[in-house]
Amino acid sequence: MNDNFINEYFGIGIQNGKTPENLGVLWRSAQNLGATFIFTIGNRYAKQASDTHDAVKSIPYFHYDTFEAFFENLPKGARLVGVELDKKAVDLETFEHPRRCVYLLGAEDHGLSQKAMDKCHFLVKFKSEKSLNVAVAGTIVMYDRNLSKPRS
Repeated sequence: MNDNFINEYFGIGIQNGKTPENLGVLWRSAQNLGATFIFTIGNRYAKQASDTHDAVKSIPYFHYDTFEAFFENLPKGARLVGVELDKKAVDLETFEHPRRCVYLLGAEDHGLSQKAMDKCHFLVKFKSEKSLNVAVAGTIVMYDRNLSKPRS
């Protein structure tokens, strides 16, 4: 078995997601791009029509009522990577993805909460003046992770 597979994992999820369609598209991408688990914080969604691969039955799905509950249950040693258009965020194009991490995306209309951004080990952004659709943003982050880039 490949040692990198054993030593690397990632999960991805949304804080207070607004639309179930975006969540379903993100789950489908997560399954296709190798996520170990998926999650929601706040709004709870299970089966989505846009999750045509039924990812919630194929990879572990977790739900947390609050950010605090989510943060208390981060896997030991995992780095929290927030995806947010923020002046403190680094460009995704130059970001070295941690070997073990959890990607957190914000709601489509409000982004990540300040509490979440304060707890993130890293914040990443796109070279874009306006925000992207949350499912598109998450898919791009996962695709970028799959590129042959160094890991921290």
